[in-house]
Amino acid sequence: MRHMDIRRIGLTWGLLIAVGLVFGAPAMAQDAMPMGEPGFLMDGAELEMLVNGKDHGIVFTEGAAVSCDGMVYFSDITFTAGSKTARGGLLAGVIWMYNPDTGDVSVFRSPSGMSNGIKFDANCDMINAEGADYGGRRIIRTNMKTGVAEVIAGLFRGQPFNAPNDVTIDEMGRIYFSDPRYLGHEPVMQATMAVYRIDTDGSVHRVVTDAGKPNGVAVSPDQKSLYVVSNDNGALDLFRLDQGEGSVKGRMALMAYDLAEDGSATFRKMLVDYAPEDGPDGLVMDTEGNLWVAGRDTSRPGIYAYSPDGVEMAYIPTPVPTNVGFGRGENSNVLYITAANNLYRITVGKNGYHLP
Repeated sequence: MRHMDIRRIGLTWGLLIAVGLVFGAPAMAQDAMPMGEPGFLMDGAELEMLVNGKDHGIVFTEGAAVSCDGMVYFSDITFTAGSKTARGGLLAGVIWMYNPDTGDVSVFRSPSGMSNGIKFDANCDMINAEGADYGGRRIIRTNMKTGVAEVIAGLFRGQPFNAPNDVTIDEMGRIYFSDPRYLGHEPVMQATMAVYRIDTDGSVHRVVTDAGKPNGVAVSPDQKSLYVVSNDNGALDLFRLDQGEGSVKGRMALMAYDLAEDGSATFRKMLVDYAPEDGPDGLVMDTEGNLWVAGRDTSRPGIYAYSPDGVEMAYIPTPVPTNVGFGRGENSNVLYITAANNLYRITVGKNGYHLP
C-alpha cells in the first residue's frame, strides 16, 4: 500500500489522553454484533477495517465520502496542540483516498486546511468543510478533473466562520454546513454557532441558530427536512483547558427541521435526546429517508439507523465513530465509517441516497 511516509507526529501524552477522553476510546465490546429490524442489515455482515491509521501516521479520521468513480475520501484532522513533525512544523490536516478495488491508500491533499466533512455535488466535485486550528475556516469546492479548488464561502458579514464542520447539499445545488467550534486558537467572531446555506449565486445565509452546537447535517431525499445534530461539549477549545478545569455539556440531540422550498429551515422536533451522554457526530441518509448516524455515546458507540421519526431501527457497534458515507452503484449498500484513526466498512440492507 502507498502511504505518506514523509511525516512523523509526536503526540504528547497529555494530548493522547485528551483525544481519548474527548473523542472517545477506540475500544468496543468484543462480543457486540449488529442488530436491527428486518431489511436494515445483511445477514452475517461484519465490520471490516480497511485502513489502520497506525500504519499511515493518521491521527483522527472524519468525513468519509465516496466520489462518483467509487473512490473513498476521508479527512485526517491532525490536531496541532502538542504535535509536531520531525522537523518541528505543524500539520494542517490531510485528505486521504482509499481505493476499494485495490486496497491502496494515498494522500489526495495535504495540507487540507483541516478538512472535516466531505460531500460530492451533482457535478461530482468535492465539497469540503475546513475547520479551525490553523485550518481554512471555509467551504471549498474542488474540481475533481483538474484538481483546482475554489473558495465558495469564507466569510459571513465580513467575519470568518467559527470552524465549518459538516456539509450537505440539496437537489437545487444549495450547500448547507454547520459551524461550531471545538478547538483552535483563532478568535470566535460569529454571533453564534449555526447552520448556513450557500446559494447557487454564491450568497451565504444563516438558516439555523437554535440547534445548540450544530455538528452533523443532512438533507432528506424528499428535500423537505434538514436534520441537524447538536453535540455541545461546553468548550471552545478542547486542548486549551488547564488541568482540573471542566466544562458543562449543552444540548446532545438529533433534530429535524422543516426545509422550505426557498431553503429556509424551521425547527420541527427533537428526534432523539442523548443527554446526559454525548450526542452523535455525522450522519447520512438512505434512499428511503432513514438516517444513519455516528453515535458517540461511549457506553454504546456505533452507527444507529433511525426512521425519519427517530425510531431506532438498527445498531452497528463500532469504535467511537465520527462519520459515515454510503458507496455508489452496485456498492450503494456499503457503509463506510470513520472512527478513531481508522476507516471501516460494512454491508447493510439499505441503499445510500446520493444527489441525482
